[in-house]
Amino acid sequence: MLYQLLYSLHEHYFPFNVFRYITFRTALAVITAAVLTFVFAPYVIAWLKRLSLTQQIREDGPKTHISKQGTPTMGGVLILGSILITALLWMDLTNPYVWVMILATFGFGMVGFIDDYLKITRKNHKGLRPCYKFALQIMIALGISVFLYQNPLDPYSTKLSVPFFKQLLINLGIFYIPFAVFVIVGSSNAVNLTDGIDGLAIGLVAIAALANAVLVYITGHIKLAHYLQVLYLPKTGELTIFCGAIFGAAIGFLWYNAYPAEVFMGDVGSLGLGGALGTLAVITKHEIVLAIVGGIFVVETISVILQVASYKLTGKRLFKMAPIHHHFEIKGWAEPKTVVRFWIVGILLALLSLSTLKLR
Repeated sequence: MLYQLLYSLHEHYFPFNVFRYITFRTALAVITAAVLTFVFAPYVIAWLKRLSLTQQIREDGPKTHISKQGTPTMGGVLILGSILITALLWMDLTNPYVWVMILATFGFGMVGFIDDYLKITRKNHKGLRPCYKFALQIMIALGISVFLYQNPLDPYSTKLSVPFFKQLLINLGIFYIPFAVFVIVGSSNAVNLTDGIDGLAIGLVAIAALANAVLVYITGHIKLAHYLQVLYLPKTGELTIFCGAIFGAAIGFLWYNAYPAEVFMGDVGSLGLGGALGTLAVITKHEIVLAIVGGIFVVETISVILQVASYKLTGKRLFKMAPIHHHFEIKGWAEPKTVVRFWIVGILLALLSLSTLKLR
């Protein structure tokens, strides 16, 4: 919106030509989203308190979490709102990928909103029944996957790119649709499972968004893509700006979500952001790389699966509590130490994901 207006002035005033550069608009997106989130957070927190939209704590959770009862939740509406405004301001709205990302982010965010609302009104941490939640997520992901499968802009619409190998592509054919649904829904729920202690998930989302910004920019830049021997996908470079918006909104929210948290993002934030990262990976053919850059999210999810499977099969639990960040809390790690250590691992995994660009 603002991008089209300002860039149209470059014919009369040459300095406005700077708005054609994705890197410049990405920087503006980071600043815009961060400022919007930071400035409006106090008002949103006060509004959530007035409406009594507060966190419901698991009774079987770590004892240190009892004090969190009553903390405002659903702060994800602020994160997603900041991302939407930023995207509308600085992105090329004629690019179809922009709208795919917007619809994915807010579609999954709406599922999370319903889940959060039911938890609060019922005063129970369970919320939306899992079967309904998954059904809604699969419907959204299926719509996205079918669109991308039929996408005329993508010459590799049915192919899976394998990192560390030069142009190794696996043609999945029609099976790419269920695969893409699995990636998007899995990513959404993985971020949701990780959102259990102050600042953990939003910090990891910021790290993943920053790494993805680099990956997406290279994928959409013909010269860099050819030089690094990665798939060049026309028009995807614009999504670098969306990554910048996610990063900016995440660091702005982290100011208030860091320990001790003044607000939680809730499922509206975690499902929406996870859905965005998954959709981004599918569009840019970085599905496998997503498992690396989001390695902590993967480990958190696997810990839950293993815990449930172990208990049902043997009656014993592998971890003191799942997801695995609670395991370390119960073992005695202080909450801030757990978060920072997970962030450190997240940064290392992000760097590893970037190494896939050169190790081919």
